Formats: sequence, C-alpha cells, structure tokens
Amino acid sequence: MITEADTCRRYVLPKLQAAGWDDEPHSFTEQRTFTDGRIVVAGRTVRRGPQKRADYLLRYTRDFTIAVVEAKAEYKQPGDGLGQAKDYAEVLGLNFAYSTNGHGIVAFDYLSGTERELQEFPRPDELWGRLRAKQGIGESAAERLLAPFNHQTGRSPRYYQEIAINRTVQAILQGKRRVLLTMATGTGKTDVAFQICWKLWNARWNRSGEHRRPKILYLADRNLLIDDPKDKQFASFGDARYKIENARVNYSREMYFAIYQALARDESRPGLYKEYARDFFDLIIADECHRGSAHDESNWREIVT
Repeated sequence: MITEADTCRRYVLPKLQAAGWDDEPHSFTEQRTFTDGRIVVAGRTVRRGPQKRADYLLRYTRDFTIAVVEAKAEYKQPGDGLGQAKDYAEVLGLNFAYSTNGHGIVAFDYLSGTERELQEFPRPDELWGRLRAKQGIGESAAERLLAPFNHQTGRSPRYYQEIAINRTVQAILQGKRRVLLTMATGTGKTDVAFQICWKLWNARWNRSGEHRRPKILYLADRNLLIDDPKDKQFASFGDARYKIENARVNYSREMYFAIYQALARDESRPGLYKEYARDFFDLIIADECHRGSAHDESNWREIVT
C-alpha cells in the first residue's frame, strides 16, 4: 500500500515543481512544524499537546508564505485533508489552502470563500496576483512588502511574528496612519518591531515618496526599554542609530530612540520634541503604548499626535 510519504514523493512533489514552486525566488518547505503544542496542565503534571505540522508551506518569497498544502495517501479522496489544511491556513493567516491525494487537488480560497477541484497547483504569480488584486496592493507596495527579513541576527521570525510583521508593513504601505499590535509578554514584540523597521528601511519607504530611507522613532517610557533594543536587536542598523538624550538634537540619522521624558515638556523645558518638525519622522513606534502615553491627559500624548 502506498503511504502518505510515498504519495508526497511520487506525486505531490513533482506537481509542486511543475507549477514553479521550486524556482527562485519561490520555494516550499516540507513537513514544517510551526507550533510547539498547547501546554496542558493536569495537577502537578505539565505536558505539551500535539504539534501542528504542515505537509507543505508554499512561499512566494523566502519571507512571505502564501499557501498551505495537506497531502493524504493516494487511496484517500483528494479533499480528505482540506479541513486540516484550512485549520493550518487560519492559524498561519494564509488565504489559500489545498488538499491532495497526489492526483486530484481540492482548493479553498479565503479571498472569495470558494472551494473547487483542480488537476494542477496554481503557479506562484497567479496566487500573488489574486492576493494583490483582492487586498489592493499596488506595484510599489508589493515590491516593498516582499523586502526580506533580517536573518543575520539568528532570530528568524516565528509564524505568528511573520504574520504580525507582514500585516503591519502592508498596512503602513497602504497608508494606514495607526496600527496597534497586541502581543503577550515573551512573544517577541521587540523582534517584531525590529523586522518591521528593517523591511521598511531597506525598501526605502517613506511618507513623502522620496528616494531615501525612512526616519523612524522608537519610543518607550524607560531607558532599559530603549538601550537594550538599540544595542542588541537593532544593532544591524549600525551608525543609522541615535539615542535622543541630554537635550541634544540630531537630524542626520535614520533610526532614533528616545524615552518620552527626554522629549516631553516640563516646568523647565518647552519640550525637545518641538525641535523636530511634525513630519520629520516617517514612522513612530511606541513600545508598551498602553502605559503613560495612552492616557488622554498625559503630556506625553502630544509627542505622538
């Protein structure tokens, strides 16, 4: 009897290759585990639940996953794995889910809410084109959205971080003025912020449309929340980094860091933030934004408004 592994090797893999998913810059990953499994506590015993593992993740580029494929053994029906594929697609924030027994293919398109049978997998440019058309991603935004992550830090994004990064970058490229990311402690908020900045910086995005790198301000309310990221996660920005402190103003850098207190007005200072034009920064990231700057009566509010 032909097993699921045999089906993948004999039939599914050749179909993916024929559709161009093994041609640069496109790719696919096989048997990709993307969750560690839910933590289950029973009395004093702690264990992990089952991991989620996709048979194939289709990537339009290395850092932009676009579809998931679930393969079943040849003797099963093509659509037997569609429920599992849809579950994975929803977890991964993907719009295209496929199930196959190596011969027939059943596809579900979240953009249109339709299910249909196929004989071959769609090509990468077809899926990318459908996604762009539905979500209104223009040519310039598309190119910048596909800017690569920084993998040199050894901290490649996890699946939920990849979702947060790409959705945030897309929202910014499409002109959204405010974006809120809600992430639990320990899920890598600073890593996500770094990758967002890195993609936009390398893509030379800025609000004015000029050919230059953006000027980005990273705000927090404690020096520890500024110094640690500046010296560690954001080290790849090199000399582009600058910390605003000691009432010193600098206009020549691109990646700025500051605590609210260094910019805000008080009894003896009119507010250093007034030394920067309202449109000087293309992007402002407020770390831990639910704290001081969230209060309507806070004098820190005027810094970001």
